[in-house]
Amino acid sequence: MTIRRVVETINAKPASDGDGVKLLRVFGGPSPERFDPFLMLDEFGSHEASDYIGGFPPHPHRGFETVTYMLQGKMEHQDHMGNIGLLNDGDVQWMSAAGGIIHSEMPKQTEGRMRGFQLWVNLPAAKKMEPAHYSDVPARSIPVFDIDGVHVKAIAGQASVNGSGVTGHFTEVATQPLYLDVQLEQGQSIALPVSATQTALVYVYNGKVGIGEALTPVNAQQLARLADGESISVSNNDAEPAHLLVLAAEPLKEPIVQHGPFVMNTAEEIEQALADYRSGALGHL
Repeated sequence: MTIRRVVETINAKPASDGDGVKLLRVFGGPSPERFDPFLMLDEFGSHEASDYIGGFPPHPHRGFETVTYMLQGKMEHQDHMGNIGLLNDGDVQWMSAAGGIIHSEMPKQTEGRMRGFQLWVNLPAAKKMEPAHYSDVPARSIPVFDIDGVHVKAIAGQASVNGSGVTGHFTEVATQPLYLDVQLEQGQSIALPVSATQTALVYVYNGKVGIGEALTPVNAQQLARLADGESISVSNNDAEPAHLLVLAAEPLKEPIVQHGPFVMNTAEEIEQALADYRSGALGHL
């Protein structure tokens, strides 16, 4: 079984989005094909209300899905369809913007820490114009596994971790991604078989790990993009616990044309998305 090696290490970079929200852009932007079907990952986290209080006022999306995973804090979602949802500590929202949605994501706290992630996952061309929908899932409904002391929170997909099967909450997703939050104490490791053709990414958000047979070091706020292979291997030989996100999925291998919050397959489809938004037709087709 071929163990995947690290082919690219990316440092998360400070950025600002929405109404001045300070965050870390892990990946996203140029050359999106190498992350296919994943498009972007942001980490947000601060004890300072001024870093997040502006939130993300109403804005449009079309053509992909967003996955918001709250570690700490309270964030309220509202959309043009009349949906309102509140995310708390450990909650997850999976939103399929598909044919179009206009929504806001606003903090519902004025002090304390807010920390979490938002992942963008592309949709196949055949599903980009389906009706938008979303699901808010409380932390208690996200499966958690203790595998020989390794703590695994399974957000999406199915996998075998150190020989034990794990199944995430979200399994009926267009791209069938794997999305795990893993905690490794000192001396612990995970071996995770994957399809040889899948895109595989590991993002370390606390601590430090070694990946692959070479134990390539990956530090906190770094993303490792892995080569093709049949297994992901991650070890923690540091004194501090390590927390990491593991992402894997089959690439769509379709053209990616992005303009801000719209991700389609052609420039003409982007122009149509802009026209629909300007005319008020986005999300009402």
